Parts: sequence; structure tokens; C-alpha cells
Amino acid sequence: MVTTNTPPTGTSVAARMDRLPITPLHMLITAVIGIGLFFDLYEVFLSGTLSTVLQKQFHIGGNGLTLLLSSAFLGMFLGSIVIGRIADRFGRRRAFLLSLGIYSAFTLLAAFSPDAWFLVLCRFLAGFGIGAGLPVADAYLGDLLPAAKRGLYTAIAYTVGFVGVPAGGFLGHWLVPLHPLGIAGWRWLFVFGAIGAVLIVAMQSRLPESPRWLSAAGRDAEADAIVTRFERSASERGITLAEPSPTTPPTGRGAQVAELFQRPYAGRTWMMLIFHFLQSWGYYGFGTLVPLVLVARGYDVVTGLGFLGVIFIGYPIGSALSLPIIERTERKYLIIGSAVAMSVFGLVFGASRSEAAILILGFCYTATSNIFSNAFHVYQAEIFPTRLRGTASAGTYSISRLSSGLLPFILVPILHHFGSTWMFVAVAVAMVIAALDIVVGGPHTTGRTLTEVNSTGAQGSGDEPRVREETGNSA
Repeated sequence: MVTTNTPPTGTSVAARMDRLPITPLHMLITAVIGIGLFFDLYEVFLSGTLSTVLQKQFHIGGNGLTLLLSSAFLGMFLGSIVIGRIADRFGRRRAFLLSLGIYSAFTLLAAFSPDAWFLVLCRFLAGFGIGAGLPVADAYLGDLLPAAKRGLYTAIAYTVGFVGVPAGGFLGHWLVPLHPLGIAGWRWLFVFGAIGAVLIVAMQSRLPESPRWLSAAGRDAEADAIVTRFERSASERGITLAEPSPTTPPTGRGAQVAELFQRPYAGRTWMMLIFHFLQSWGYYGFGTLVPLVLVARGYDVVTGLGFLGVIFIGYPIGSALSLPIIERTERKYLIIGSAVAMSVFGLVFGASRSEAAILILGFCYTATSNIFSNAFHVYQAEIFPTRLRGTASAGTYSISRLSSGLLPFILVPILHHFGSTWMFVAVAVAMVIAALDIVVGGPHTTGRTLTEVNSTGAQGSGDEPRVREETGNSA
């Protein structure tokens, strides 16, 4: 017999969501978001994969090359701010689909670029579309997943997504020397990226809106219907749900951006702004500039892309390695430890000359960087309330896109004038400061409900006792 576990009248949406186990609906959402992230991350790292190819194709160098590398990231900066705000005003689901739709249209146009300037424009507009993809996905999954499994299932979605990074490297290695149907191989890389939106649109009807967001927007009947759908999914598996906590407050309404710079959230906002400006030096700086490092060491374009494919395998493997530890280790400490490890691997990589050392250390760097990435993507969606989660996650994350857009103008000159060792010294310093930023201002979040994390003690470093959420018979 199916137990409906009807909650008491007046019980908040947050309380009903907090008591859920992982259901088949959660798994479906995780899979769909993971596929969307695949194409998002494929696009983000496409600049690095194609930089040396397009340098030869359009005979660009100097500022032209840095502008090409930066264009998508500068678009991502603006898109993160605009579409992140849309996620709080009009819904997580709508913002995610809008993000993929804009990206798909302009990355397809990029395949037909007649010159470098048209390509720069298309990359900028595609970046605008996909700029908020990751933080909106973080907010969406953070809204829907129960506390005890929030980190694990977000990391699973990112593990699916990060397969897109080596896929871009290997596709580049295979396609660049070819001309399928008489069209240059590099153009097909953009066509492949545009397929993503088609797949997601085909599955979009299966994605529910966030009931937490609906409740915060005053759309209580719709929120109730979706939470009931989750509860029914659990009940149909024979799971008896615990009674919702009577102490869980409503999510609140009428959010204003100014709240992020007022107590109790101003400290967290500034912490994440500083963190995101610096973390991109280690994360995106490596993926974008390693192809240029390999060329500077004398490897030809095709060989360099092959190396890149091997090194980039570390991204999905590192993401997978995070799965058994992301719920067992306080995420604050996981971010700090992996940031320091990235600094060490980067310094040794920068000084290495043998092919074996380059491949091994590059792999170790990318694997570690995705333990780091998964931890902070879960973290940034946990430390702000529902009514501001999309704006805060995407708004602070936008600084990493701006920083990534500026990096080629900073790190490429260091690489050309002082060599890769000093370039990685600059990266290591940035990562150590980013780690110290989290040490000072980061709250504890692992195993705590979103309501708990964002109620008392929100301003401080989060040294309150951790409370493990009761989720019933969690899958």
C-alpha cells in the first residue's frame, strides 16, 4: 500500500522538502542538469582547445589572441548577472533553459565565422547565454536536493558535465586535421556544442520548477503541487516520510539585491566576490592557457591537443573522486585543501619539461581542481537564502568570469616574457589567498539544512554545531 504522508495544513514547503529522501524524480533532475552542464563546460574550455588552431586560421596574435580568449568569459560575466537575476525573478527552470538557448544559437553561428571579429562577437554572445548556467544549476539543485545528499548529487551532475572537457580536447585532436563535408574541422566543434540545447529542450518538460522558489514568489498552490509530486515519488517506493519539522520557517518573499550587502549576508557576499576573483586564476587559467604553454615548449598543434585531451581527463575523474568525500568532509575544508594542492601541482607543472611529467602533473592538477570545483559549486548555493540564491550564486560567480576574461591580458604576457614557471607562481599566489579567504569567512554547511545554514549565525564563519538532517529512509 502506498502511504501518502500528507503533511499538516500550513506546513512550509521548506520543511516538506527537507524531510525528503532521494527519489527517482531527484535522479532524473540530476541527470538532465548533468547533460546541460556537459555542454556548458564543453563551451567554457573550448577557448583553450581552439586557441592555437584559430591563431593560425585567422593569423592573429598579441591583443587579438587575448581578445579571442577573453570574449566568451566577458560575455559570461554579463550573462551571469542578468540571467542569475532572472532565476530569482522568473524561476530557476526558465533561467536554465534560456541560458542554454542563447548559447546554442550563437555557438552555432560561430561555426560559420568568416573572420576573427565575427568569431569574437559570437563567442561573446554565446558566453552571455551560458554565463549563468553553472550557478543557476547550483541554485536549482540546492533548492531541490535534501541536505544529507545535496553535495553528493550535485557532484554527480558535475561529474557528468565534466566529461565535456576532455571531449572537447579529444574532438579537437581528431577533427582539427580533417575537413568533413569540405568544412574545416574546428568549425564542427562549434556545431557539436550547439546540439546541447536541442537535447535539453527535448527533456525540459520533465523538469519541475523549484518549489522553494515558487513559495518565495507567493505561488503556493504550484509549490504544493510539485512538493506533492516529490512526496508521491517517495511513497510509491514504499518509503514512509518523517513528519515535517514544525520549526522550519517559510522561505520569505520580496528579495532585493541590496540585502546581499547588508547584515546578515554582507560578509558572505564579500567573501565569495573575493574568492571568485581569485579562484579563476587557478581553475580557468590552467584550462585556457595550458595549450599556449605546450606550444611555447615546442609541441605542434595536433600533438598539443592530444596532450590536452589526456590532461583534461582529470576533470571528470577528479569530479568522480569527490563523490565519496563531499558529504564526509566539511565542504569549507575541502575547498581550502584542494586549493592549496592545486598551487603545489601548478608550480611543479610549470617547472617540468619531460612529457611524462607534463601529462602526470597536468592530470593531477585537473583532477584536484574538480574536487575543488565541485565543493565550491555546492557551497555557493548553500550559504544564501532561497529568495536570493540565484542572484547571489550567479552574481558572485560572475566575478570569476570577469577575472577569467582579464587573465589572458595578465598571464599571457607573463608566460611570453618570463616563462611558464613564473606564470604558475602568479596562479599559486592567487589560489593561496583564495583559500585564506574561505578560512576567514566561510561558514560550515555539510549535512545542514538550507534553513539552518541561512538562519542564525549567518554573518559569521559558521562555527555553530553541525546538525545532521533527518531524511527518513534516504536512498
